[in-house]
Amino acid sequence: MNPASSASCPASVKISGYFGCNTFDDRAMREKLPKDVHKAFREFQRKGLPLTPDIARSVAHGMKEWAMEMGATHFTHWFLPMTGATAEKHDAFITWDGPGAVIERFSGSQLIQGEPDASSFPSGGLRATFEARGYTAWDPASPAFLVEGPGGKTLCIPTAFVGYHGEALDHKVPLLRSMEALSKAAVAALAHFGVTTARVTAQCGAEQEYFLVDLKLALQRPDLLFASRSLLGARPPKGQEMEDHYFGSIKDRVLGFMRDVEVECYKVGIPAKTRHNEVAPNQFEIAPIFESANLASDHNQLLMEILKRTAEKHGLLCLLHEKPFAGVNGSGKHVNWSLATEEGKNLLEPGRTPEQNLQFLFFLSAALRAIHRHGGLLRAAIASAGNDHRLGANEAPPAIMSAFLGGQLNHVLEAIECGNAADASEKRLLDFGLARLPQVVKDATDRNRTSPFAFTGNKFEFRAVGSSQPIAFPLTLINAAAAEAIQELTQELEAELAQGKELNLAALTVIRKTVIDTKVIRFEGNGYADAWREEAERRGLPHARDTVAALGSFEQSDSRDLVVNLGILTAEEWEARIHIRHEQYQKTLAIEAQVLREMAETMAIPALLEDLRLRAEALKALAAVGIELSPALRGALAAQAQLVGQAQEQLVALKAAMVFAESVTDLHDRTRAFGTAVKQTQEVLRDLLDQAEKDCAAKLWPMPVYRELLAPLI
Repeated sequence: MNPASSASCPASVKISGYFGCNTFDDRAMREKLPKDVHKAFREFQRKGLPLTPDIARSVAHGMKEWAMEMGATHFTHWFLPMTGATAEKHDAFITWDGPGAVIERFSGSQLIQGEPDASSFPSGGLRATFEARGYTAWDPASPAFLVEGPGGKTLCIPTAFVGYHGEALDHKVPLLRSMEALSKAAVAALAHFGVTTARVTAQCGAEQEYFLVDLKLALQRPDLLFASRSLLGARPPKGQEMEDHYFGSIKDRVLGFMRDVEVECYKVGIPAKTRHNEVAPNQFEIAPIFESANLASDHNQLLMEILKRTAEKHGLLCLLHEKPFAGVNGSGKHVNWSLATEEGKNLLEPGRTPEQNLQFLFFLSAALRAIHRHGGLLRAAIASAGNDHRLGANEAPPAIMSAFLGGQLNHVLEAIECGNAADASEKRLLDFGLARLPQVVKDATDRNRTSPFAFTGNKFEFRAVGSSQPIAFPLTLINAAAAEAIQELTQELEAELAQGKELNLAALTVIRKTVIDTKVIRFEGNGYADAWREEAERRGLPHARDTVAALGSFEQSDSRDLVVNLGILTAEEWEARIHIRHEQYQKTLAIEAQVLREMAETMAIPALLEDLRLRAEALKALAAVGIELSPALRGALAAQAQLVGQAQEQLVALKAAMVFAESVTDLHDRTRAFGTAVKQTQEVLRDLLDQAEKDCAAKLWPMPVYRELLAPLI
């Protein structure tokens, strides 16, 4: 789609000419709001204060006028319940204006508050079926935007979602609370370094990986449609072995899709920056520029919707599952995280001389303490049935939470540990040995793709987040852990200052102690190596190998105390989220097992039996005319028959495992039942059917195979 073809946006091929044209951003507000209202709104927004009724009414009127001029007929409160997907209920801009007549109207109260059914979304017991009332509340920090549909446009107003008594029922409320807690802690710490700022904001840039599959082929695969991953499928002759897909030239069909995705992103203000081929066949990535964490969260949810919607227009299916295809890399969502003052100063920017930048080292130490103390919790934050398939493989970080800093910073911290200040500020140049090529300045750190938390110059990259997961929950816990660590380090700094020490000495004392205490989580080597697993165990680092093990971290008192003491979640809200995570894991595996059962029973095994029948008849016919059959032919038929028989037996075992798991009443035991009996039986059945698929006649196999699904999209 050419941006110039949209009647609602500026006719410009320059991104800057139409960026944000479908958002009620500051530019639109300046045009539609009275100057005093616009100024007051910005002030309320900057201070994080609730709007007055008069300001809300004026903003609502201006927003309605703008939206209707852009072609909108309906509005919706757009929110993120704990399903992981977005939710919306559309209302028209009309109300009665006398008998039989309507008028377009949108009030301040409609802008600020909506009322969806709170019992129809996951609540973890916070809401019962008969307790239906819930509320959505406008988040002024996230601009309203327009979504274009086949019949017009809808005004989407980002909102928080709470229950009748104010219980947080979404991902936005705890994220906003964590950002407030982090800001408060960081502002107090900065005051000791002579920095005055009104607010510190958690910043995020989330890289999004995804797969594309031809839609006609995908529609023939129940597993892709209902489980978002292939539950059957033998590996193709060529996958990613040649390493030729990563950063390869982008095929025209895919490039057209990417271009349309970017246009839709730019129109709603998503700062999409990078696009490229990823490692696996038909795997790709899109990455944005950094923005505030709450806005990055909203934008990532919107991006996933845009990817799926645009793919269908191009005859494609976008798969956001962490492991759509066995044997090739899965997809992650690298959540880059940093801190910035209101004036735009990055607190994780080392500067030219990081060993002398006490402020940077202070916040770096706080981040290390956060990862060290709550590594198990951060592992649990990204635990899911889908992510279990990729964590620890040679495509994603291991499930052991560690931090990579790079040689330069490690040199600095080791020197501090020994009581010295190292000079690590010199630039290092790469010499290519070719006169015609310019010298390239090396970064302060190398890249370590095997590290869950890698420091990449001026930010931490949490590489373990799954591609389908909302980033709000991991961000909430990173913010919370960092806020707690900053608070503690500030208190320790104040104690040192109270003893009469000058700032530099006091800060170095606190930093040195933290560097020593957190040394066990710093690891610069290969996170995939068996030696690291053994070393991590000696260091006492938690290693939850799957979701069943990881969810136990939620139960620990220090995890609950972290979010409760900072006011991010109440104890009841925390328990509800634990309950929901267990239920989501169980339901995911139950759906996968049921889909696999159906595919095996109605598609795969009947096809294999028909293949056996035809082969047997062929051999019988050959023998009848006196052709001597080789033992290899008879052996192949017998081996295939044995595989089908074993698959049928395993299918019976899968049904029994499902019945058993469904009968377990205790929440935690039920999770274990699905994570062991059901999951393991399912994996064995798949392996048998995948082996049998390789020998089945291609014309008989009832679904597209990997060879077709992973073929280049041309």
